[in-house]
Amino acid sequence: MSDDKHINKPAAAEEPAVPAGSAQDNAAAEEKTADQKATAKRKRKKARIIVLAVIILAVIAYFAIPAVHDKINQIVAIFGSTDVSTIMEYIRSFGGWAVLISFLLMMFQSLIAPLPAFLLTLANAAVFGWWQGAILSWSSAMAGAALCFFIARVLGRDVVEKITGKGAVKTVDVFFERYGKNTILICRLLPFVSFDFVSYAAGLTGMGFWGFFIATGIGQLPATIVYSYVGGMLTGSTRIVVYGLLILFSLAALIFLIKKVYNDRQKKKQALTAAAPDAEAAPAMQDMPETPQDK
Repeated sequence: MSDDKHINKPAAAEEPAVPAGSAQDNAAAEEKTADQKATAKRKRKKARIIVLAVIILAVIAYFAIPAVHDKINQIVAIFGSTDVSTIMEYIRSFGGWAVLISFLLMMFQSLIAPLPAFLLTLANAAVFGWWQGAILSWSSAMAGAALCFFIARVLGRDVVEKITGKGAVKTVDVFFERYGKNTILICRLLPFVSFDFVSYAAGLTGMGFWGFFIATGIGQLPATIVYSYVGGMLTGSTRIVVYGLLILFSLAALIFLIKKVYNDRQKKKQALTAAAPDAEAAPAMQDMPETPQDK
């Protein structure tokens, strides 16, 4: 018999040493990431304070300064009338400042979501010419959409729901869950749907700003061109024809949306139907008796 004391035991495997420089690099990277997060948090908090301060000052000015109160009420009444001629006359009344006023009006209606933007788009085309009006309407609408997105991203859901209403935000949330970025393209085709609801809701999602901005620009360009072109013909009896075309365009977009929703539901039903036989076959296979070959 051999003596167990003389048996050579295998040496324990040595763990590879971690270079000191690598550990220092990892620690430095983690510290840098923590600093970046802290900096981003401070910037967001600062932006939130600034936005809230601006909103508070605007509310105070509305209630404390009669001129501001009357002017805002006048603008809301003009949009509420849904009369393009009234909006056209209001823009023309500012003379050389008309372009700037129209730009600011588009941004204002973006903040006050229920006001329809397509009325201002029609008025811009009638006042400045169809292609000049299209450029003005498109660029100002982009600025307004970016502002809504920024407000929602900084202030959060609670503030957005107070601005637009919980029902509106929840409705758009459903579209974003189902269609993602396509929600922006679909909703922009419907002139009687406030696109500002979509801008606010997009700011509450994980969508990046540039993805939202590009999709917004692409989505609103066709509608802006169409409304501007027909807006340049808003004179006399042609107005009835133009409104008729707008209604047809809206119905076509609505039919497209309904058809897409219907097709998606049918695909889900077909997928569930195809999966059902497989789910039923699995327990049946388990219940089958074993054959001699299986044993």
